[in-house]
Amino acid sequence: MYRVGIIGAGLIGAKRAKALRPCDKLIAVADLSHERAVTLATTYGAQVESSWETLIQRKEIDIVVIATSNNAIPICATEALKKGKHILIEKPGGRNPSELKPLLELSKKTQKTARVGFNHRFHPAMLKAKSMLEEGAIGELMYIRARYGHGGRIGYNQEWRANPEISGGGELLDQGVHLIDLCRWMGGEFSLDVGRVHTFYWNMPVEDNGFLILKSPDQKRFAHLHASCTEWKNLFDFEIFGKKGKLQIWGLGRSYGTEELRYYKVKPEMGVPELTSFSFPEEDQSWNLEWSALIDSIEGKQAPISTLEDAFKALEIVYSAYEQSGLKF
Repeated sequence: MYRVGIIGAGLIGAKRAKALRPCDKLIAVADLSHERAVTLATTYGAQVESSWETLIQRKEIDIVVIATSNNAIPICATEALKKGKHILIEKPGGRNPSELKPLLELSKKTQKTARVGFNHRFHPAMLKAKSMLEEGAIGELMYIRARYGHGGRIGYNQEWRANPEISGGGELLDQGVHLIDLCRWMGGEFSLDVGRVHTFYWNMPVEDNGFLILKSPDQKRFAHLHASCTEWKNLFDFEIFGKKGKLQIWGLGRSYGTEELRYYKVKPEMGVPELTSFSFPEEDQSWNLEWSALIDSIEGKQAPISTLEDAFKALEIVYSAYEQSGLKF
């Protein structure tokens, strides 16, 4: 059993609480909104702390989940590690790479587990695609093409994600880091070749669209990524191209459509490939699986969960794109 404290009682904090194993216990919740903290704490029989500082000082807490805005994540995470807690922080882990680098060093010094919430790794279509890729189903990987976007909502440009002092950047930093993380998880190391961000529609100082071309160190693998909050209809499409076929993950459930994995196998005579489809209409279990992977990491088992280094490298790519676009946040 692990005893847990959650800092940030919004949508993601609530998902994290729901994903705890039956044997784990939520001890305390802290949030800038006392009302939100009370709502989440009451649901799970936990206590409400007056501040995040008092929460991490509780000796009985083993793991601290940090589901705050980007600017507060490194501050809370640093103090939690110093207090000897394991931590799970939400992506992207901070506003920029320089905020995340000290956490890398501190986690090594304290020898506490520090992981980053990239739950997309744990979607069933993604897990199956990863397994098939490793088994050689599509042969040698050539390139990845991916799109991820949503249509925004009224007042989107007034939310905290549109304020660079709080968020650190726009859509590329928000949803784009998922695509970068998945590329690195599926295809190994990548760095930025070409990156451009632009604000087409929303009246805000951060980008609403980001376009990337990534390259492997040997320049034998590439990735073409587009993150957008002017998609109008929520969309997720992640394609992995190999010399013997293609794996396509389409949808994430709910407003993104039923999650599917499509396997296109190239025939010896080529022509129209053989298509095998796998559908995953069940409720999203990625949060539960990611939590179990965190526990495995704490207990010294290998687990497919993002590390602070993974998040740091994703942020480096994002900020290289900002630099190429002439932006300074």
